[in-house]
Amino acid sequence: MKFLLTLILGIAGVSSLYSADLAPRPNILYFYVDDMGWGSIGPNGQAERKAKGLPYVRTPNLNRLAAKGVNFRRGYGCHVCSPARSSQQSGFHQGHTFADRNDPNNAKKAMRSDDILMGDALFAAGYTTGYWGKWGYGGSKDMVDPKIENIQTLPTSHGYQFALTELHHVRAHTFFQPTLWSAPAQKGAVGGLELIPNSMAKYARREDYPESPSYQSHPDYPKTGYCDDAYAFAALDFVRANAKAYRKNGKPFFGLFAAQIPHAPFAEVSKLPKWNEAYKNDEGFSDLPKQAQQWAAMVTRIDAHFGNILAALEDPNGDGDKTDSVADNTLVIFQSDNGGPGGANNTVYDANGGLRGNKGSIHEGGIRVPLIMRWPKKIKAGSSSDQVVDVTDLLPTFCELSGAEAPLGIDGVSIAPTLTGEGIQRQREFIIHEAGNGQSIIRGKDKLVRSARGRKKKAGPVKFTLYDLKADHGEKTDLAGANPNLVTELKALLLGERVDERHGFANTYHTWSGEGGALTSDANNWSDYQYANAGVTYTTDDGAPQLSWVAKIENKGESKAVAKAEANLEFLGLEIVGSSSGAEQVLKLGSNINLIGRNEIRLSQGGQLKLNGGTVSTLRWIDIAEGATLGGHGQIVGDVNNKGTISIEGKGLEIDGEVTLGGTLSMKTKLDETKPGKPMTILKAKSIKGSFENTELEIPGKNNFEMIVGYTGTSVTLTAKKK
Repeated sequence: MKFLLTLILGIAGVSSLYSADLAPRPNILYFYVDDMGWGSIGPNGQAERKAKGLPYVRTPNLNRLAAKGVNFRRGYGCHVCSPARSSQQSGFHQGHTFADRNDPNNAKKAMRSDDILMGDALFAAGYTTGYWGKWGYGGSKDMVDPKIENIQTLPTSHGYQFALTELHHVRAHTFFQPTLWSAPAQKGAVGGLELIPNSMAKYARREDYPESPSYQSHPDYPKTGYCDDAYAFAALDFVRANAKAYRKNGKPFFGLFAAQIPHAPFAEVSKLPKWNEAYKNDEGFSDLPKQAQQWAAMVTRIDAHFGNILAALEDPNGDGDKTDSVADNTLVIFQSDNGGPGGANNTVYDANGGLRGNKGSIHEGGIRVPLIMRWPKKIKAGSSSDQVVDVTDLLPTFCELSGAEAPLGIDGVSIAPTLTGEGIQRQREFIIHEAGNGQSIIRGKDKLVRSARGRKKKAGPVKFTLYDLKADHGEKTDLAGANPNLVTELKALLLGERVDERHGFANTYHTWSGEGGALTSDANNWSDYQYANAGVTYTTDDGAPQLSWVAKIENKGESKAVAKAEANLEFLGLEIVGSSSGAEQVLKLGSNINLIGRNEIRLSQGGQLKLNGGTVSTLRWIDIAEGATLGGHGQIVGDVNNKGTISIEGKGLEIDGEVTLGGTLSMKTKLDETKPGKPMTILKAKSIKGSFENTELEIPGKNNFEMIVGYTGTSVTLTAKKK
C-alpha cells in the first residue's frame, strides 16, 4: 500500500504539469533494437557498401525513415543492455543510475518507485502508453513459471498501460520463451502483469498484412512464437487502435517497441520458415559465415515489422485511404541500445562502421549507436546532424513535447527545440559513459578515456587517453601527452560524475522536513532514503545534503516558511517550491555561503532563493519559474533562465553563464547615492538574451526616482530619473 500510494502521488505530481490547452502534441513511436551497431543502416555505411558491390544488410524501411527525417550521426547509448535501458528510462547516466552494468541482480532491483520513467511522465501527461519487448527488470529468470520479484521496478508500475514484455534479460537470451508477461491483466494479477503463452494467434493480423515477415500461416512456423514477431504484432495493434483514437478525440499515444533483435542467439532465426527470404537471390550469400547470414536476416526481419507499423500510421484502418493518417504529427525514433558485438556480423558487414571496439567497450564501437528521428510536421526530410545526442536525452525531450516538466536533476537534456525549431536549445557540456574497460567523457570533439577495469580493489593502474573524434574516427591516436591541461580539466569533470563509485551507486531522493527557520545542515530536517525489496535493503542514505541528492524543499503549510543555510550546500538537483495554498518557501543562504546544484536548481511557483554574498553554482542552469524569485547579491556560475522575478540587492548579481530573461525585475537596493542620468549596472553575465517585462521601476527612497531599465549584450543597467 505504501508503494502504491507513492506511485499515485508521484504520478499526480507530474499530472499537475499537463495543460489541456496545449497545442496538438505529437504521438511518439520509439523503435529500440538490441546490439545493432552504428554502421548497420544505409546512411551510416550500408548504402556505400551496396554501391561498391560488397555484402550489405537490407533495411529499406529504416533507410526510408532516415530519408524522411534526420540521421543523428553522433547518437550514443551505453555499452551493454541493462544500463542502456536504465539510462533511457530514467534520464540518468551510468554514474547516477542504479544499473551501471549487466549485474545479475538488476532484474530484482534496477528501477525504483521514486524514479520517474518515460511511462510515468507520458501517462501522467495524458498519453496512452505501451511497451513491447525486452524490459529486463522485475521478474525471475526461470524459463518455466517465472515469478514477479520486485513490483516497483515493473513497466506497469511506471505508467505503461499496455505491455507484452520479458522481465529478465537472461530469459531474453532466447527468442522462444514459452511465456511472456502481458498487460492489461486479469484483476488481482501481481504488478498488473500476467503470464500468457508465447503464441502468435492473439497478435496475428494476416488478412491485413499478408506480406508480414513472420509467415505464421506457414505449416512450419513454430508453435511457440518467435518473440519479436509477437512484440511486433502487439505494437501494431496498439498503433492502429490509438491512431484511430487520436484522430477521433486528440488523445496522443506513446509506444516503445524494444526488440530483442539482433542480439544473440543468432541461429534461432533459422528455425523460422523462409528466414532468409530477403537474401535468397544474393549471389554468395549462402557462402557467408552462418552468423553473418543469420544476423542479416534478423535485422531485415525486424525492419519489415517496423515497416508494417509505420504503414499503420499512414493508414490506421488499412482500407487504402490515407486521409486518416497520423504520420505527420507522430515523432518516430529508431535507436540501438549499444554497439554491435564482434563476430562475422562485423567482419562481413562492418556493422560498427569502422569504429573502434564492440559491444561492452568504452570506445565508440561499444557506445555510439544509430539514431534516426522522423516527424514530418517539424523535421526537415533527408537531413543529418553531428549534434551529440545521448540516450538520456530522450526522456526530457518527450517531457517537453508532451507539456510535462522533466524529472528533477536528470542528466539528459531535451532536444525538443532542435526538433521543432522553436525555443532555445539548452546545452549540455559533456556526456558520460562507463564500460568494463573504463569510463569516458565526451565534450564536443574531445573524448577522454579512463582505462580502469570496473571498480575492483585489485584494478590495474589507471591510464588516461585522449582522442579527437572529428579527426580520428577510429580512436587510433592518443593526444593525452600533448594536451596535459585538457586532460586535467576533463578528468575532473569525469570523476565529478561519480564514475568511480561502487557498482550499484545511484542518486537518492530527499525532501525537506524542517520547521520554519530550521538549518539545512541538520540531518534531522531531511528525509532519509532507503531502497528495499523483499526483505533486502539495496541502498540507504541519510545525513546532511550531499552531491548525490535529488532534493526538494517544499512548503506544506499555510504561511511563509524559511530554510536557513549556515554552511555550504551541495546537491545533484534541488527544487524549491511554495505550498499549494500559495505560501512561499524561501531558502536563505547565510553570509558568503555557497550552494551547488550540479545538474540544476529549480525555483518553482512560490519558491525563493536568496543569496547573501556567496556563490550559487551549477554545471547547467538555474530555472526561475513564474511565481518564483531569485534574489540578493553575489555570484552565480551557470546559466539562468527567468520567467519569474529577479530581485536585486546590494551590489547586484554577477553571472558566469548565459542569461535568458523574461519575467520581472525588482530592486531592494537603496538608491540615495545614485546620480540621476548615470547608468548603474545591476546584473552582469557572459551573454544576455531577452528582457524583463517591466520597462520602468519605481523605488521609494529619500528622493523619489523613476528607474529606466537598459540592456547590453552582457549587462542590465538602471538609470535614475527624477519624477
